[in-house]
Amino acid sequence: MNVHLQAKIKHWLSLDGDENSREQIQTLLDNDDIDELAARFSGRLMFGTAGIRGVVGAGPMRMNPLVVQQTSKGVAEYLKAQIKDASTRGVIIGYDGRHDSKRFAHDTASVLTSAGVKVYLTERVAPTPLVAFGVLHLDAAAGIVVTASHNPPQYNGYKVYWENGAQIIPPHDSGIAARIEHAATNAISLMSHSEAIAKGKLIILGDDFYQAYRHGIQQASTLQNHTAPERVSLAYTAMHGVGADMAETVLKDAGFTQVYSVAAQREPDGDFPTVNFPNPEEAGAMDLVMAEAHKHSAMLACANDPDADRFAVAVRRTDASADMSPSEAYQMLTGDQVGVLLGHYLLSHAPDDQRLTCRTIVSSSLLSQIADSLNAVCETTLTGFKWLTNVGMSKQTNTNRFLFAYEEALGYTIGSMVWDKDGLSALVAFAQLTAELASKGQTIWDRLEAIYRQYGFYLNQQVSIALSAESGAPTIGEQLRALAPNKIADRVVVSVDDISIGIRRFADGREERIDLPASDVLIYQLDDGARVIVRPSGTEPKVKCYYEVVEQFVDTDSLQTVQARAAQSMANLIKCHQQELPG
Repeated sequence: MNVHLQAKIKHWLSLDGDENSREQIQTLLDNDDIDELAARFSGRLMFGTAGIRGVVGAGPMRMNPLVVQQTSKGVAEYLKAQIKDASTRGVIIGYDGRHDSKRFAHDTASVLTSAGVKVYLTERVAPTPLVAFGVLHLDAAAGIVVTASHNPPQYNGYKVYWENGAQIIPPHDSGIAARIEHAATNAISLMSHSEAIAKGKLIILGDDFYQAYRHGIQQASTLQNHTAPERVSLAYTAMHGVGADMAETVLKDAGFTQVYSVAAQREPDGDFPTVNFPNPEEAGAMDLVMAEAHKHSAMLACANDPDADRFAVAVRRTDASADMSPSEAYQMLTGDQVGVLLGHYLLSHAPDDQRLTCRTIVSSSLLSQIADSLNAVCETTLTGFKWLTNVGMSKQTNTNRFLFAYEEALGYTIGSMVWDKDGLSALVAFAQLTAELASKGQTIWDRLEAIYRQYGFYLNQQVSIALSAESGAPTIGEQLRALAPNKIADRVVVSVDDISIGIRRFADGREERIDLPASDVLIYQLDDGARVIVRPSGTEPKVKCYYEVVEQFVDTDSLQTVQARAAQSMANLIKCHQQELPG
């Protein structure tokens, strides 16, 4: 073992007061497992705009009590430096149902109170949207939620909200990261909860807080469509997470009586025993909720992810029958389809002074077309909900308030009660849309087809492509910019957005500025309405490509024939584009 690694380990052990963590390191030392030690001490978990997330284990490259304590000390010092009354306004802390989450949340509270910052700590597990809600509800200086969302069981994470109730964006991420680096050089002071409570520095948020969120949902102007909720039947799963109690409650409050929860997945369980991967987007993750829906011939099979900030839904097919399997009877909607359906529905009911929507650059551009036709605004942001909500806040006015935002990765926010994705309010809104349609003898499929017939069938697909790269060769981004194609898959390139410099270049040579933060992204708009977005990796020779094709209907078309044409068009676009990439 080299001297540098030895010094890192010695320093870590001098600061780590957790017996289990110290034993892990000692076992690795006893087994002379240099490779594993080197991996755990190769740096530290990087604090970014999504906070930190990683595998639970000992060492600075893992999630453990000391990393959480150091992170919390950095957050506390940064808050005190940036917000003059941060210590008295305080920080709300919540946590999900993973095995270490309560410990990490309680450690966070001990560090913040020791640093002089007031803390509001949830008395039990809480859906992530409740913490985001709590920042504004309590007028707190920040919020922290301990969660790894839909990551595998071995992970945990730590997310920070700013005083505006949204996830942090630059420069706060780098500012906090610098404070964490400094905090990691010294022992961290902890205050016991009993002492903090006695000093008025720690307030435990009991049922009144959870009821405040519930009442917020009840009173939200965007969730007041109570048309025939008794007509809707749905199955629901919390996916071994923390959403079930609140999801069932807000559905009942909204009048939905035919709700069937998946018992095997209802309670929080950090092992996630019935799913290989607790993410509704993953194959098989929705199997149990679709089986529950099929048992009751329910219209919808709905899911929240384990921290209940995402929403997924499978819809009963119009040709479904009892002798079909659940996977035959129900079809998953994509995140884009749910986003378009909710956006169209909400805009159809919204008042004239609440017509501001947002989508990310890689989400379907269909929402923009719908907004244009309904006298509304759709802002386009970088990927990530932190951008959707911060942009939504900055762009809204007294005469055009924020209504809705979504990203294709199953994230939706409705109204301004929660400035982050909220799988609970999305669940209620989607159920209300379904009920309104049912009262007219229509289904979700009818509404989706009507939208497609009016605006065109939009199909989106994402592909990650590994490329060869020689040492010393230009980066993938540089090569792509040097190519400057005027055609992609025999489609003429109408414009190219280079987000890294904030410029849109048109085929005729014109240029215009793009109002987006710099990011290594290229967007090619093609002459038939298709779109190719390329996001080069900054660390390895690969690119993420996001494709969109648009197919228009003719009178003789069925939805199936248009879908087939779009699928063929997409396959051709992807194949040709990949062949045209460098390397």
